[in-house]
Amino acid sequence: MIPYATFTYFLVLLYAAVPALFVGLFGRAFRSLIILTTFGMLAVQYSGTARLGPQNPVLEEVWIVGAFAVFQWVLARAFLAVQFAAGRSWYAGAAVGLALLPLIAVKLLPFAVPASVIGFLGISYVTFRALDVVLGIYDRAITSLPPMQYLAYLLFFPAVSAGPIDRYQRFSEDWERSRSRSEFVDDLNVTMHQVFTGFLYKFILAASVKQHWLDPAAADVSLVGTVSYMYAYSAYLFFDFAGYSAFAVGLSYLFGVRAPANFKRPFAAHNIREFWNRWHISLSWWLRDHVYMRFMLIAIKRRWFRSAHVASSAGLMLSFLLMGLWHGAEPRYLIYGLYHGALLVGYEAFSRWNRQRKLWGDGPLWRAAGTVLTVQTVCFGFLVFSGRLG
Repeated sequence: MIPYATFTYFLVLLYAAVPALFVGLFGRAFRSLIILTTFGMLAVQYSGTARLGPQNPVLEEVWIVGAFAVFQWVLARAFLAVQFAAGRSWYAGAAVGLALLPLIAVKLLPFAVPASVIGFLGISYVTFRALDVVLGIYDRAITSLPPMQYLAYLLFFPAVSAGPIDRYQRFSEDWERSRSRSEFVDDLNVTMHQVFTGFLYKFILAASVKQHWLDPAAADVSLVGTVSYMYAYSAYLFFDFAGYSAFAVGLSYLFGVRAPANFKRPFAAHNIREFWNRWHISLSWWLRDHVYMRFMLIAIKRRWFRSAHVASSAGLMLSFLLMGLWHGAEPRYLIYGLYHGALLVGYEAFSRWNRQRKLWGDGPLWRAAGTVLTVQTVCFGFLVFSGRLG
């Protein structure tokens, strides 16, 4: 059952939400409830059968999820055990590679065995959570890994399928925190706001855009139809994805986990850099912290490039190439990632040039023009992402 996709799912969700209301009102700890509801909702969400090829059932998805989680925990524990020994730094690369291995296999398998579905919904998000732990151990910011806490973080059911991508250290603070009744009421207020926002976005706005704009535009193969489809798909993608994220954040707050927001009025951004600070925030910041910043530190330390600007450009291209691969190995995703990397490199170069020439101003009209231009470039990127162009 796909989370947040049907009203039936929300009826099932009441079996988790109602006990959480009572536990919160009486000021009890949520740890046991998080574990029980996560395991129960995972059984509901992953009740389908994985297959290898068009008609070859392999295994129940829930067992694949369980095997994946155990593998990642054993890997993280093993890395934690050797991390503090001298001369073991090369284990970091091995740990990262092994943590990525299931995701890489899932992304590449359909090319070898068409129509195979051997992974599970949300494996990309869960893999990045697992990598956050591995990299946290490497940074020596994570020194212990209790199994129940780790599994609750990795598979926390409100966010397991579509994010946001939480950080282990931030999650751990909520895990250890005890809420008073007044704090629970404050979190419940956030829950209600986010859930109603999710219903507005997904079941009203996204559904209306799809029915009255996206589907008709998809049937029109003319240039005008393609342009219309570009804007319709961009609007639908935002409302649908932001709706999912609002549900995930709202349910997380109900259980005492203050998951990070994933969207902050992205189409009001004045430039492409600001857009990526507003769109899919948990992913873009994950890439910034774990890919771009680490790449910059190593590149500057080892003098790989003739200047920091060239290093920054290479880091941006690498980060967004990985972002494209994270979505899938199809050419459209790789092009989408490289396209946004090139946009950011171009924006940074123009910003440096403009500081001297003062061609682009900073008044209200300039900011409005920047927003309009940013929306056009972003929507074209979504057109590439959609696969409409081939």
